[in-house]
Amino acid sequence: MRSWVHSVKPLGDFKLASHGSTPALPPLMQALSDTSGKEDGPLARALALLFEPSPVLYNDLVPTLASRLQNATSPILSYPMLIYAALEVIASWPDDLKAQFIAAHPRIGEVKGLSHLSAQEQAAKATPPEVLARLAHLNACYERKYPGLVYITFVNGRSREEIKDEMEDVLGFEHSLSPNEPPVESIQSVEVGAEEWKKELDRAVVDVGRIAKSRLATLGTETVEPSQPSQAAQ
Repeated sequence: MRSWVHSVKPLGDFKLASHGSTPALPPLMQALSDTSGKEDGPLARALALLFEPSPVLYNDLVPTLASRLQNATSPILSYPMLIYAALEVIASWPDDLKAQFIAAHPRIGEVKGLSHLSAQEQAAKATPPEVLARLAHLNACYERKYPGLVYITFVNGRSREEIKDEMEDVLGFEHSLSPNEPPVESIQSVEVGAEEWKKELDRAVVDVGRIAKSRLATLGTETVEPSQPSQAAQ
């Protein structure tokens, strides 16, 4: 199995993050004109807020998108258009980069090390411990079934208990609060790169895009979708 499959962050291995203040996107024109490729540059800061920070974002998405924005045949006029352009770049990546990119998002049910926006999206304050334990088990089962992938879904205001039910449906499990059933070892893995695995990866990428677009409203930024596809990736 390719080594990148084992690069997904282990369960419980988080970076601590501060939730003390609401983050803010840099002005759009600052982000668009940033060609530095630096992690603290306006473009990188904007993309990290919208998509979650990760090595793949800084090392692959930021420089590629900056280059394509410079050569775009039509202007980027809004943050929704910038997200669309970023998703075009991500769509062009090989599967291993896509998988590493989505793994930057926290697992459903994590309560430590969340970014400010992730904490808001996952509604961390009102989740019973038995639901969190079940979600931890479901995450382990999902990652056993789909090696190299992390379960991503557009929460969209739903509770973690509702997401638990969704995960069980995806995995074909009965709804339960068991912290260890079925055993992780009993889950049959889908081959990396197989059609089912690719379909799940593509679904996760779509939901990462939906999460990014929803964050614009949280950040007080316009959310009108672009009327025409961006030419930034051409």
